[in-house]
Amino acid sequence: MIFIVDDDKSVVRAISLLLKSAGFDIRGFSSGEEFLREPRVTDTDCIILDLSMPGMSGFELAEKLTARGNRAKIIIITAFDDNDNRERARRLKAAAFLTKPVDDQALIDTIKWVLEGEKRKI
Repeated sequence: MIFIVDDDKSVVRAISLLLKSAGFDIRGFSSGEEFLREPRVTDTDCIILDLSMPGMSGFELAEKLTARGNRAKIIIITAFDDNDNRERARRLKAAAFLTKPVDDQALIDTIKWVLEGEKRKI
């Protein structure tokens, strides 16, 4: 299962359609708060997470997940690509940092790389 958290519903819809066409099982959320109410929040391999959202930011959500012991790989997507955001993503151990608009093939390849890395560890 791959979860997408982005306040832009059109982004969630577009990424969901893309990833479903690539064979992934997807569930989208419009906020960090909504995502944290999901009972299966720990039942995921990968979370695609927008940084800039009203309420809880993507970084705040990643910190909460880490504090809860969630070990899902996080792929950050953002329209705000700068050194501070990249450094903070590194400190949070994000698996990848992609800039919007995200290239379709780059996103699919990144997810496959992240998931394959998990299989190699087992």
